[in-house]
This record gives sequence, C-alpha cells and structure tokens, in this order.
Amino acid sequence: MISFDLRCANDHVFEAWFANTKAYQEQVDAGELVCPLCGNAELEKSLMAPNVATGSKQPTQVSSAPMPAATGASDKGAELMRLARAVRAEVEKNFEHVGSDFAEEAKKIYYGESEHRDIYGEMTRDEAVELHEEGVEFGVLPWPSKEDA
Repeated sequence: MISFDLRCANDHVFEAWFANTKAYQEQVDAGELVCPLCGNAELEKSLMAPNVATGSKQPTQVSSAPMPAATGASDKGAELMRLARAVRAEVEKNFEHVGSDFAEEAKKIYYGESEHRDIYGEMTRDEAVELHEEGVEFGVLPWPSKEDA
C-alpha cells in the first residue's frame, strides 16, 4: 500500500491510499478520483514528507483536526458532503465506537478473541499498515463534521 497527499485545483489537500503507484495512475486516468471536499477531479500529488524509519516504537498519530466542510460551491461537492454525513450518521447509529482502541479491537475480532461486531474508532497510520499486513479488513471513511441543527 502507498499513501499520497493529493491537492485539488481548489487547493484542498487530502490523503488517499492505493495498492501501488500504477493503481493511482490508473484511477487518475479513468477520472475516478475526486476531491472529497468539493468534488473537483483536477488533482495533483501534493508535497509530502517521506516515511523514514527511526527505530522508535512510537506510532505517528494521524491529525485529529477536523476537516473543512464543503462550501456547496458546486452541486457535486454539496452532494458529496450530504452523502458523507449520511454515512457518518449510519455508522454512529449501527456500529460500536471503540475510540483509539480500534486497531487492537479489530485484531481481537479478526482472531476470534472478541465477539464479532461492527465497530468504528480511530487509529494511527502505523496501526492501519499493521492491520492491512495482517489481513484484517477495515475501511477508512471520510468523517465530516456534523451539520448544525
């Protein structure tokens, strides 16, 4: 797996994971990639820091800062944000929130050490890589802020 920071023509930066560089290029060429914030398909790889092994056992934390919301400047962007909010509502309604214990709990479920159930939570990039390498299936979802009532 490879992670790229992508930047759309509206200067939004987001992270995307691909099986390899070829898979990234195939999705770009097919027009399958769009900015999750505004729906713009004009994307380029953004500058990103390399992942350098330091020998430290401390995982790098993924930023917990909220993602900016779409302005609704385009119909596509507004619809994408509506769908992302609907996904969030369904997950919160039907899955158990396990917080920062997500990776540990996902492994326990995978190995039969814990009861099978649908869970959601947070994990570091290193934990995501580890889960993937162990064959634990999971997904990373866009997590927009809740709409004000």
